[in-house]
Amino acid sequence: MGDPSGIGPEIIVATLAEMSDEARSQSAVIGNFDLLRRADSVRGTKLSFVEGLKADNGQVPVIHVATKDQDQIVDGKETAAGGEAAYRYVEKAVELCLAGDISVIVTAPLNKAAMHSAGHHYDGHTELLAELTGAKSSFMLLAGDKLNAVHVTTHMSLRNAAVKPTVERVLDTIRAGHAHFLELGYERPRIAVAGLNPHCGEGGIFGDEEQTRIAPAIEAARKEGIDVQGPISGDTVFYRALKGEFDLVVAQYHDQGHIPTKLIAFDETVNVSLGLPIRRTSVDHGTAFDIAWKGVANNTNMKSAIAYARRMADNQAA
Repeated sequence: MGDPSGIGPEIIVATLAEMSDEARSQSAVIGNFDLLRRADSVRGTKLSFVEGLKADNGQVPVIHVATKDQDQIVDGKETAAGGEAAYRYVEKAVELCLAGDISVIVTAPLNKAAMHSAGHHYDGHTELLAELTGAKSSFMLLAGDKLNAVHVTTHMSLRNAAVKPTVERVLDTIRAGHAHFLELGYERPRIAVAGLNPHCGEGGIFGDEEQTRIAPAIEAARKEGIDVQGPISGDTVFYRALKGEFDLVVAQYHDQGHIPTKLIAFDETVNVSLGLPIRRTSVDHGTAFDIAWKGVANNTNMKSAIAYARRMADNQAA
C-alpha cells in the first residue's frame, strides 16, 4: 500500500475497480483494512474486501498489517507513523513472497524521509528489499514499451556514482538485465552499455572509466555469450535503443537512465527490481502528498506496474 499518507491506497482501489473479477480476486492488497475501505469510499469504487489471500467473485483479498502510532498518520503529510506503516507493509509482502504465497510484489510509493523518521534508514524500496531478502546486490530497471534501462548505480551522489562502481558491478548489471529479458521470453536480448563520460571519454581526454571499468565488463559479458555492445556515448545510445536497435540500455547512474525513460513514457514506465530472490515491480512516481486523499490521483502507472507483474508471474508459471 505504500505510505498511507500518500496516493497509494487511492491508486490501488482505482486500479482494482478496473480489473476483471478474476484478476481482482488474484490481487491481494497488503496494508491497512480501514485505510483501504476509506480509499474505496473516496474513489467511489464500491469494492468488496475479504481478509486473507483467498477470494473469489471479484472480492479483493486483503492482508491486514497493524502498525504502531497509526492514529498519527496524517493525510498528505510526512510522518514517522506513515513511514513505519510503509516499512511494515513491505516487510509482510516479502515474507509472503519468500514463502511462495504470492508470485510478485507490486509496491505503491513510500516516502524516504518518513521511513527514515521511523528509524528505517534505506534509500528506497530497492535497497530495503535487498536487505529483507538477504540479497548481495540489487539493480533497478525502468521498463517501458519503447525504452528499457537498467542502472549500475542509483541512489547515490553523482560524485560517488562516478568512482564507486567496479568492473564486477558493471558486469553484474549486464548479467542481471540479460537474465531478466531471457525470463521475459527474449531469445537473445540485445544490450547496449552507456559510457559514463562525454563522448565516452574521447580516448581518455575526458576520463578513462570507459577504458578501465566499462569496456572490460563488456568484454567479459561477451565471453559469456551475452549480446552486448558498447560503451556507447550517453547522448546517442538511448536514441538508438528507441529506434529499435537495442532491447535494453545499461545506464551508469540514476539520471542517465531515468531522464530518457521518463521523458518517453512518464506514466507507463515501471520500476522493476532485479537481482533479488523475489520478483517486484513498482510505480515510478512518488507519494504525491499534495493531492493525496482528494480522489484525483492518476492510476495509470499502477496499472502498468501490475500488468508487468502479471507478465512476470505468467512467465514464472510457464
